[in-house]
Amino acid sequence: MAEADIAYVATAGAAGLALALSAWAARLRGRLARRADAAETDLAAARAALADRDGALAAFEDARLALTPDGQTTRLGAAAAWTAITRELAGQEGPEVDPALVVLDAVRATAGPRLDALIDQGEPFDTILDGPGGAWAVEGRSSAGAAWLRLSRLGLIGTAAESGLGMLADAYPAPTWITDAAGRLAWANRAWLAEMKADSIDAAREKGLSFDRGADTIVAEAGRLHQRQEGFRWTTGGGRRRAWRIVAEPAPGGAGAVLAFALDMTEAEETRDTLRRHVEAHDETLNHLADAVAIFGPSKRLAFHNTAFQQLFNIDPAWLDERPTHAELLDRLRQRRLLPEVIDYAGWKANELDFYGAAEAAPDDSWSLPDGRTLRVVRQPHPLGGVLLLFSDITDELQLRSRFNAQIQVQTATLDKLNDAVAVFGSDGRIRLHNEAFDAFWGISGEALDAAGDFDAVAALCHATMPDPALWLGLKARVADPDPESRVPISGEGRTADGRIASWQTRPLPDGATLVAFSDITARRGLEQALAAKAQALEESTALKREFVGSVSYELRTPLTTIVGYSELLEMQPGLPERSRQHAGAIRVAASQLAGSIDDVLDMAQIDAGEMELTLGDVRVGDLLDEAADKVRERIEGRGASLTVTCPAAMKPIRADAQRVGQALGYLLDNAARAVSEGGAVTLIAEAAPAEVRIRVEDTGRGIPYHLQAHVFDRFVKRERGGPGVGLALVKALVELHGGWAEVESEPGKGAAFILHLPLEAESAAAAPELRLG
Repeated sequence: MAEADIAYVATAGAAGLALALSAWAARLRGRLARRADAAETDLAAARAALADRDGALAAFEDARLALTPDGQTTRLGAAAAWTAITRELAGQEGPEVDPALVVLDAVRATAGPRLDALIDQGEPFDTILDGPGGAWAVEGRSSAGAAWLRLSRLGLIGTAAESGLGMLADAYPAPTWITDAAGRLAWANRAWLAEMKADSIDAAREKGLSFDRGADTIVAEAGRLHQRQEGFRWTTGGGRRRAWRIVAEPAPGGAGAVLAFALDMTEAEETRDTLRRHVEAHDETLNHLADAVAIFGPSKRLAFHNTAFQQLFNIDPAWLDERPTHAELLDRLRQRRLLPEVIDYAGWKANELDFYGAAEAAPDDSWSLPDGRTLRVVRQPHPLGGVLLLFSDITDELQLRSRFNAQIQVQTATLDKLNDAVAVFGSDGRIRLHNEAFDAFWGISGEALDAAGDFDAVAALCHATMPDPALWLGLKARVADPDPESRVPISGEGRTADGRIASWQTRPLPDGATLVAFSDITARRGLEQALAAKAQALEESTALKREFVGSVSYELRTPLTTIVGYSELLEMQPGLPERSRQHAGAIRVAASQLAGSIDDVLDMAQIDAGEMELTLGDVRVGDLLDEAADKVRERIEGRGASLTVTCPAAMKPIRADAQRVGQALGYLLDNAARAVSEGGAVTLIAEAAPAEVRIRVEDTGRGIPYHLQAHVFDRFVKRERGGPGVGLALVKALVELHGGWAEVESEPGKGAAFILHLPLEAESAAAAPELRLG
């Protein structure tokens, strides 16, 4: 290509490049202009935002301080705030004082380690700076790689008092107060001031008043832990002890301030204390009950049991104190066989536990335990929820009831078998029971008597049979009058309308009832009259017999005396053949025996007639025994037996009729002489006792059969020994005249012993008056 072309092309290229550069430059300038406008706009907005921020910071009395790891600081906030901080924390101000350094020194002195943790690790913290001029709350936070400190004045009083919330708190009836981070009183309502008897908050501050030391401790703990704290305190004021519930709540955003409330719990505590005493008294009362009591709460756990419950089932008290469930208790009782034995225990147990949903008490139940006891079980809902169970051991009660019913049945059956008409009226005058004889006596059915009810109605039914108004008035007084003087037994007789003779009597019963009995004594009265007539006839015949016996006896004595006399003369006649002499002796002996029997009959007749008199005197027992023994010694020794007399030498004399006692001893010795055989022995013994003398006549004869011993002293009874006479009966009668008695001891085949019990001083109506011992 030519140079010209080359120059042309170069010129054209340069021109195009210039145009392109001009166009690019124009676009670049437009873009820069737009960016400059945007930057101006953003700058204006940033300045406006900064102005708003500065205005917002200046509007509040707080300040912010930014800290970097290299130690640089940036202060934000109103100058007045920094000036106040410097003045109140450092106590000075001026251009030479750096507020940032004042704050850093104060924060480091108060919370140095936490400040380092904030700068190095970004850990937030809160603290209070307390200076000479005031207190400031410090909040440490981390943001955008820098550590920030926010300082705000603790000024809660004005803000609370100036707001509606402050007015509400001031009118709150419970003492309420606010403390600052240092624990000083910042604000209090009127109730607090009234309780502390302070005129104003300033006066309370000046006096250093505090609601209570314990309350201050609770408030301080809430400020330290930044958590709600509660406590209970008792205070004394105005002559009264009061209970308070202290509630301390850290103030939100209050930088250590604490709101404290004192809620008056006096009435609640007194009520609780009264309830506690009532519960204790209730428990103590239940512990003194004989019935076992168990209370299960809504959770079906044992809430209470009395001593009787533990003793009834003999359960370990420690286990009961662990509050077992109702089901666990039933299982324990079943293991110890203290529950009724049932086939389906699971179903029975479920039915027991289903009662927790019941709305009213269940009917009484009874448990028959394997050990023989019977328990009455009462279940009822507890007013506070759960179930109350009552257990009563009614084993003895059932036994007593069974015995009582049996006794009533026996009594009723006994009364029905009585011939007397018996009715029992209660203290209220109503008829309680009557027997069949009562119905038959009055001719009234039992249903009519039961329907009559009271005494007046029964008397009206019976009035037709015995129309005696005085009788029924007297009976009513004994039945219905509660006066003890009226409740005395009375009796009487009357005649019924049909001519029967009826006797009646009343008896007061221990339970206040009265027994009234009627008897038909018509036949008895007739029998008594007949017996009286027979008794009179018998008395007359007895007197006639006694007179006849006496007369005959005296009549017989004359010929007997003649027979005895002539038989003795015949025996004394010389030259009489021996055989005739023996016949005369036999006649004399028989006549003498017959005379003795007649004398015995006469003596018995005298005793029966009460005509025998004793001639009492001092009698030496030894002499009496020797005299009686001498009379029969020859006969006894003639039979080859021995006679022994034993009498203490020191025995004192007794007051008795020596002749009659000797007569009794003679009969006994004569009886022994007939009973003893060769080689036998008869013993006459006297023994002294405190109030009597016992004289024993013993022999070794055949003895007396047992069936005859009870009749040995009877008169005119044929005996194997003693003959048909009245000798032993007379012995008994003579001893009894002295005030003593006679007895016999005998074993068949081993002899017999007759014992006379004679008093030391005879006391007998048969003694002559001038000789009786007084």
